[in-house]
Amino acid sequence: MTNEAYKKEIIRLKDKLDVTIVAHFYQKDEVFDMADISGDSLQLAQMAMEDNNPYLIFCGVGFMGESVKILSPEKRVLMPKIACCAMARMIDGEHYDTSVALLKKSGIEKEDILPITYINSSAEVKAKVGEMGGMVCTSSNAKKIIEKGLKSGKKILFVPDKCLGQNIAIMMGLKSCVIGDGTDPKESDIICYNGFCSVHQLFDVDDIEFYRNKYDDIKIISHPECKPEVCEASDFVGSTSQIIKYIKELDPEQKVAVGTEFNLVNRLRDKNTYVLSSTKPECPTMNETTLEDLYNTLKSIEDDKITNEVQVEPEVAKWAKIALERMFEI
Repeated sequence: MTNEAYKKEIIRLKDKLDVTIVAHFYQKDEVFDMADISGDSLQLAQMAMEDNNPYLIFCGVGFMGESVKILSPEKRVLMPKIACCAMARMIDGEHYDTSVALLKKSGIEKEDILPITYINSSAEVKAKVGEMGGMVCTSSNAKKIIEKGLKSGKKILFVPDKCLGQNIAIMMGLKSCVIGDGTDPKESDIICYNGFCSVHQLFDVDDIEFYRNKYDDIKIISHPECKPEVCEASDFVGSTSQIIKYIKELDPEQKVAVGTEFNLVNRLRDKNTYVLSSTKPECPTMNETTLEDLYNTLKSIEDDKITNEVQVEPEVAKWAKIALERMFEI
């Protein structure tokens, strides 16, 4: 079928079935346009909790579907493509335990560690964090969550994104290190796991200098998953939702160069918006989902042959939910 034919069938099935389609901002335009709800990972989990339909089709990556299932266990959560975020794949339960063991070897006892995991992590890692008294955070609330965590008097173990952890440390005037970088973790307030987003690693200070030289009044905007030197050289640093809000409030004639995923940047506005990279920063896993995948998932509901349903082990879901709820409380 053509894309237009798939769209017609998707609309037909949406009208027939008790389903809600949600899509992350990084999805391809044709998939994004089919969504009933769109947003960043936390927004989608929260909005999905409030939705009344029994079936929820999540167009995104695996950890997002897991978060929805953990927070709304009564819903049947399906993913057209269970793609796995590259950053989330950089840490699992075993890697997490190894990190805690390495800190103990360096002189920091387990009871003196408060773990915080970025929402871009698996349910297994969220559960490990929850069991140790820790919390989940997002790029928009990471500073607030870390501030709360530091009140415990413990060292913060921040997983998996070293860039987000380092950027928050710089913002707060704190010391940070990355496990294995040769720094003594005991000298740091925030100890970061050595994970990162492959898309946001594409942006460099050279790109910023290029645009500043080309346009005198351009504003440089970056996501906190970018390298610290990129964020420090930017005019504004914020989460996906914060970037969208910031740009909407600017004069339409204001030129901006944005360091985040291509599909989002491409949708921001018609003109005066540039991607802060000489290459196309497109998330490969977010872009795995196609209209055909979405159609096949809807058809599986119609045919009562459900495919790609998200499941989370009860014990994992229990502790992961606790870690998420601690974030919501703050």
